[in-house]
Amino acid sequence: MRIDARTDILGLIDVQPTFMPVGELPVADGDVIVPVINRLLKRFQHAFATQDWHPADHASFASVHAGRQPYETIEMTYGAQVLWPDHGIAGSPAAAIHPDIDQTRVEVIIRKGFRRTLDSYSAFFENDRTTPTGLEGWLRQRGFTRIFFCGLATDFCVAWSAEDAVRIGFGAVVIEDACRGIGLPSRDGRTTIDEARERLTAQGVRFIESAELNPI
Repeated sequence: MRIDARTDILGLIDVQPTFMPVGELPVADGDVIVPVINRLLKRFQHAFATQDWHPADHASFASVHAGRQPYETIEMTYGAQVLWPDHGIAGSPAAAIHPDIDQTRVEVIIRKGFRRTLDSYSAFFENDRTTPTGLEGWLRQRGFTRIFFCGLATDFCVAWSAEDAVRIGFGAVVIEDACRGIGLPSRDGRTTIDEARERLTAQGVRFIESAELNPI
């Protein structure tokens, strides 16, 4: 697959210490993707990034719901919500872009989840699926039509971002070796990673390895 420098952009989803193995919401092997992403950043002319950016009492945190534990699911006004360990606290070092990421080609950073009562996985919309982050307009004004996604986590923020990208008319590609997932148990011995991959493939999202990319 060839990269078109005019219309393709790399999207770094939540590559933050808070999601690394020593972070508050660790994704297994999350740190392994950092050098892969840096290699990708040398091949793309353009990139954007997102950050989880929560207030300390965010409604998605299990700690604010008496008697609840992380990874339980509750119903919020906008639908089902997984409860998470406290993470991505706005202004904390753990919420910064990972310090080893080369940000030279990162042209815009979208912060999401800063509304206390509304979580946000997607780079495009909060979890009510209607409140926009503003990224769509920025991409369209710049002339980008296809987004290559990398980051954390495959089954949540990466998946929701890719899904929304296709839904609003962008091409979407997930670079699998530049992502890692949480993999919560699901039905029939499957995980949320399995479900996300199946759902996205059905919607037209492509899954590739970084070695399959060739710049123009």
